[in-house]
Amino acid sequence: MEPRPDHQINLFELAIDAHRRSGLDFSKIDLSDSSSVSGLLGMEIKCPSVAEVRRESKTRVHEIFSSYDTLREILVRHEATIRKRWAKKSKQQRLKILTNAWPGMAAVHRPDFDVLRKELLRLQTMETQHREVFIWPYINQEDLSQPNALPMLLNARGRHHPSEFSAADNSAMHMGLIGKAIVPIFLNEYTMIMNGVTTPQDYGKLVSWKENPNAFNWLHTRRQYVPGEGLLVLEAQERLQIFLVDCCKQILHDIPADTLTSDAFPVEPEPKLLSRGPSTGFHSLTVMAAEAPYRVPAHLDLGRIVSLLDARTSAAEDHLWALREDPNYFAEQLRDAKEHRLEMIRDTENNIHPILKRGRETRLWARVIGNVVFNAYLELETFAQLRQQAQDLQRLQEKYRADIIPTKDLPEEYLFAILKFSYYVSQAAGGPIDQLRNETPASPPMAKFYVRQPPVNPTSSRIIFFLRRGVRMDKIEMQLIWALKTIWADGQALFLAGLPLILDELERLLQAEKKASELISGHVAAVIGDLSIISQCTNQLNLYLPWARAFESAQLERSDKIKQDFAEVTGPWAKIMAALKDTNLMHIAKIGDPSDKKFYYPLEKRRTKENTEALRKAENNLDNVWASVDRLIYSECGNLEGTALRKLLSQPRILQRTSEWVDEAPRVPKEQNKVLDHGARYKPLSTLYFGLPDTTINKPEDERKVKTKTKGTPQELPGTAINENTDGNNQRDDHPTSIPVDARSMKVFRTLFFNPEVTSTPGEIPWNDFLHAMTSTGLFSAEKLYGSVWQFQKSDGVGRIQFHEPHPRSRIPFTVARRYGRRLSRAFGWESEMFTLKQKANE
Repeated sequence: MEPRPDHQINLFELAIDAHRRSGLDFSKIDLSDSSSVSGLLGMEIKCPSVAEVRRESKTRVHEIFSSYDTLREILVRHEATIRKRWAKKSKQQRLKILTNAWPGMAAVHRPDFDVLRKELLRLQTMETQHREVFIWPYINQEDLSQPNALPMLLNARGRHHPSEFSAADNSAMHMGLIGKAIVPIFLNEYTMIMNGVTTPQDYGKLVSWKENPNAFNWLHTRRQYVPGEGLLVLEAQERLQIFLVDCCKQILHDIPADTLTSDAFPVEPEPKLLSRGPSTGFHSLTVMAAEAPYRVPAHLDLGRIVSLLDARTSAAEDHLWALREDPNYFAEQLRDAKEHRLEMIRDTENNIHPILKRGRETRLWARVIGNVVFNAYLELETFAQLRQQAQDLQRLQEKYRADIIPTKDLPEEYLFAILKFSYYVSQAAGGPIDQLRNETPASPPMAKFYVRQPPVNPTSSRIIFFLRRGVRMDKIEMQLIWALKTIWADGQALFLAGLPLILDELERLLQAEKKASELISGHVAAVIGDLSIISQCTNQLNLYLPWARAFESAQLERSDKIKQDFAEVTGPWAKIMAALKDTNLMHIAKIGDPSDKKFYYPLEKRRTKENTEALRKAENNLDNVWASVDRLIYSECGNLEGTALRKLLSQPRILQRTSEWVDEAPRVPKEQNKVLDHGARYKPLSTLYFGLPDTTINKPEDERKVKTKTKGTPQELPGTAINENTDGNNQRDDHPTSIPVDARSMKVFRTLFFNPEVTSTPGEIPWNDFLHAMTSTGLFSAEKLYGSVWQFQKSDGVGRIQFHEPHPRSRIPFTVARRYGRRLSRAFGWESEMFTLKQKANE
């Protein structure tokens, strides 16, 4: 597995290191002289004296706390009034107040990102022209004119100490600082303290390295600030606090300024601030990201990381399970993967790829099958590994809870685990990024924009693609392609903005513009969803302040050990990838090619002898494919000891299979019918890795009832009863009870747990109906992540599951709905009989 590039940089350290390698006598450079430092760093740097820096700091700190005190006194008396008045104002009235308080305010959301997109190569020349947007990217008309953004910002900044925001304010300037659009002053041998400081006298104080032995370490570990960045934070806070006081005075224009904070107005209880969440009432990651700059900075939530990774790992297991169990799902995944391969793009001469020509289909399907199987295995390994590390972090956090103090370094064992997790997360992003690069251009909605070069030979797998010359794109199309290309190019723009911000802006575009959303296939939306989960892990680590500011340098110091560990863990993954190359899969491609309907699977139809035979034939064909894949992996990679794949395949999980048709079904006692699934037989997920002969096994005794698959009865076959989810991740209730639901939800659950022997084939389920059904049980809350991913969290906090919203049509086809039902049954033991219709209030 090739590691992703490390885009980590420290401007001063790189310059010093370069000059040291050049043999320059560094001791002769005057680091208090502007021209010397400018020459060293290759840019114009100001080097004020210690007295000048102290004077500027003292002046700004005085203004910050003066405005902070005023704002706090206004809010404790008038916050509810301010909110009511702001909510009643029109957008134009709000804009007038905002622009009066901040002349020249940027018009668009994230104006720094807008500049990056338009003028990436000229950032270093923009300090004067665009300095404001890089220091205060959250101060813009588009966001602040919304009903809740300004009230949230007032509440955060007026009721919480400025030191709580110093790290966040510094982080907001990241793009400008790294891109050199903002150039801080340079003052050597001093540290400015702000984090954790509670008194105005010490806030922004300069501490000499010579006078305080801890001062250099504070700077080295980045728990405090270099003076240049510290002054920028003070500048940002000073103007922001003045702006907020001005807005309050305009909103309360009828109250004389000298009485606003007087005892004439009593102190009122703090009002509850509502989120500007979507009208659907469900949580949204997009809304959370948009609101973050206007709230009190959040803190590291390892529980959220574990929740996301646990649900995604479970989804990866279910995906692999479905690929092995459901012939129709397997065929759909192959066809979808083929549709997104770069070979599907026409070349510069408008010719199809040679591999698509008659007689060469086997090699194409070998590549498709290898891609589908490897991606399924890689997703399982990646998210299982990240989940395990996140759980380890939770245990270490609890172990060292008493020693985790902002003024101290983190315990080494805990710090190393964080840095290791951070590195793995960074590398994990490479998988979805590669998928975006290799699958988005060929996706049906996007293929019209791209062409490829003709291959050097018909069997070459190397494909060079680029935008079609002369293709016309409107503004939305250009913004979408720029964002996607920024992610998959993994270059300067991604380094400057960071993956979380690019994903935030991509998702915002997809939510706001229907045309952009229509250009994203469901397959690509799922990849974006995976990338967003990984990005959320990065986001959470970045919240671990003040220590997060030093993670980059600390990781570099321990990089050899971390990379060695990564190489050992991912070694088996590389072997799997090598084993699944197309030349090894030619035989499997012949038996796995779905184009001849060998996986026709009429599961939704009422059982007849002919349909039953079709089901059995498709299942047998699928079992043959996976038996061949398992033999190949075993011969090339061994038993995969220590991998998540080995753990999954060797568990006593089961595949449900259709029994032979029997014309006369014997009578079965009603109580027995509740336990047995007549017409079905069972076998292990992998007979090779489970260590059983290729035969059927008895149904697990604790298995919930699933739907009847034939009118006949299963043959009595020997085997061992097995229990699913022996790894401890079983989320089922030991004693499921009746779940009362309304009529709208009942219709959904009857489709999810459909029985062809009882009802006729239902239609599609609108996605909003599915959301309503899941949440109306009172057992789940729903959260929209990025891409097509939704996470459903049980109200007890223990269980969670993820589903992909169908894209671009938000309707769940019956075949997909049935898979949803199977996953819910496996995860929570749900079955159709558990759902009862709620009684109306007057009944």
